Amino acid sequence: MSKVSIITINYNNLEGLKRTMDSVVHQTWQEFEYLVIDGGSTDGSATFIESQSETIDYWVSEPDKGIYNAMNKGIAKASGEYLLFLNSGDHLYDKEVLAQSIFHLTSYDLVCFDMEVLGREKSSIFSAPDAVRFSDLYFDFLPHPTTFIKKELFVTVGLYDESFAIISDWKFFILALFKYNCSYKKINETLSTFYADGISSVGNHLQERRHVMKDYFSGYLLDFDELALHRKLAQTNRFKILSELEKSILGKKAASFFLRTGLFLFSRKKLNDL
Repeated sequence: MSKVSIITINYNNLEGLKRTMDSVVHQTWQEFEYLVIDGGSTDGSATFIESQSETIDYWVSEPDKGIYNAMNKGIAKASGEYLLFLNSGDHLYDKEVLAQSIFHLTSYDLVCFDMEVLGREKSSIFSAPDAVRFSDLYFDFLPHPTTFIKKELFVTVGLYDESFAIISDWKFFILALFKYNCSYKKINETLSTFYADGISSVGNHLQERRHVMKDYFSGYLLDFDELALHRKLAQTNRFKILSELEKSILGKKAASFFLRTGLFLFSRKKLNDL
């Protein structure tokens, strides 16, 4: 059995797939299993995957029922002790990163690294907490491109819920940590690069999250709803104040800049104090 199985899912994202696969197959540490699950792409992805088949342990190109159905297909075929989901478009941080990371995979159920996030205008490093509190996952997440998951957890916790569009990995993590008490270790090193332009980067996660909270953690639902409302009002009021200031004499260039910065930092502090 391999120590690690890396699973890449793809659908009509040929250029992103090339970027992802290149980062995997050129790692200096190669003792991993690599699986590519394609959803029956029509953009040349399947032909490219086949051309790279010597570097892939398992691949398939066939219609699926969505992101989480494809991820579950990968789980079913993977033989690694730990699984890492690196979906098409995202990539490993550099060629040495697996060699430097493998030593952290010991007995913990979940081993989470930092993630570089690339947006259209700026980049940042996303770092999950060293110790995750239940409230940390109300509106935040553990990133699957940087979290090694013991395969046996998909027996204990269950596979990804295919009824949700964008939060099934979040559901898996919150259940693993706070229903099944799975062990967690945070490593303050960057493992992967995530491009903030995919389906998980857009849309409203709140309703799907609320559904999970109601089904599994109903005792916290009032707390969840109150904090969600507080966040919404804080954001709405911040933009309202900024809009009014811009219309006033204080809305001149220099003053506007400093007021925006101050109000932004103030609102962030208030939210972080929750």
